[in-house]
Amino acid sequence: MPFSSACSRRKALKTAALATGSMMLRHLPSARAETTPSRFLPVEDLFRAAIAKGQTPGAVAAVGTEGQTVWKGVFGNRALVPHPEPMTWQTLFDMASLTKVLITAPAIMQLYEQGQLKLDDPVCRYLPAFAANGKQAVTIRQLLTHYSGLPPDVDLSAPWSGKETAVSLALNAPLQHPPGEQFVYSDINFITLGLIVEKLSGLPLDEYATRAILSPLGLKRTFFRPDPVLGSAIAPTQFDDTHTMLRGVVHDPTTRRMGGVAGHAGLFSCADDMITYAKALLAKRAGKPSPFPLKQETLVLMSTPQQPKGKQDLRGLGWDIATHYSTPRGTVFPTTSFGHTGFTGTSLWLVPETESFVLILTNRVHPDGKGNVIALRRDVATAAALALQHVSDQPPAG
Repeated sequence: MPFSSACSRRKALKTAALATGSMMLRHLPSARAETTPSRFLPVEDLFRAAIAKGQTPGAVAAVGTEGQTVWKGVFGNRALVPHPEPMTWQTLFDMASLTKVLITAPAIMQLYEQGQLKLDDPVCRYLPAFAANGKQAVTIRQLLTHYSGLPPDVDLSAPWSGKETAVSLALNAPLQHPPGEQFVYSDINFITLGLIVEKLSGLPLDEYATRAILSPLGLKRTFFRPDPVLGSAIAPTQFDDTHTMLRGVVHDPTTRRMGGVAGHAGLFSCADDMITYAKALLAKRAGKPSPFPLKQETLVLMSTPQQPKGKQDLRGLGWDIATHYSTPRGTVFPTTSFGHTGFTGTSLWLVPETESFVLILTNRVHPDGKGNVIALRRDVATAAALALQHVSDQPPAG
């Protein structure tokens, strides 16, 4: 359903949202109405309600459209234990699985643009050991779309540590399904893609990311393995097995056992850098001047359906389009939009037609892993889409 033609649906949703918003506004202090555009008040109420319900300790969020950031918000606390610390705009977050689409997928596509690989090549052409246990037919495209047939993760039931062990576990993982048959979201897919990047580039993944993606975009607070001096600026996540609070150490247990760098998780970042990333990607995809280090046609390829023919779970090359993970789209943004989530509570959803984005950064797993922001992502995206449509409904200024 095109964004511009869904009038009746939008009007009904807008009426409901405005009615809800008006009930909330009766109890709002007057200063708040002066500092926040009224159309985004329902968005702010959603964050406050989620924090009050214990769904997350805090959040940093932003909404943008047509190359502009039109709303920013900071809510709650970034830490609850050992003592409360207020959330700040500059807080750094464990991006979790956003690593897949922010770093690993674009790295693979840079190699694709350079002619170093083809999407339908078998993975074992680049990593011969991957052919073990009947995986010789699995392709790079199937890894990127999560149609490889691999299980969700490597075995964590027994203690192990070290990158070499992780590589062995990933390359020797057996198939759960025939390649191309079923969508199964798998960290092994992106661990393997990260290994391909390292093999073809001759660089560790984190070094490649800095040279080829982060530096060209001018991102200075996005990295793997944060310097310990940044600890107080990082949102903590959860207690590890030794009852040590993870802060600046990656939450994902597989990445942590690997030393903090992997193709599926390990990246840390902040709101300013993520806004820069989103704007640059959307501008390049729209054919506008942009430092994003991929071609326009490559970004279109990555963000349009690439899953096997006839399959209903729609995935781009890395990006989610329409699966059971797509709740951050909300109920108004079009099905041509795309995005991704991270287990720690991060998400980014992008709308190419209007160069719009909704960024949500939380550490919902802090302190005990019981937070849940699935509904918050959906409701914020819906309220943001209504607010953005409200902007487009207004007559031009002047």
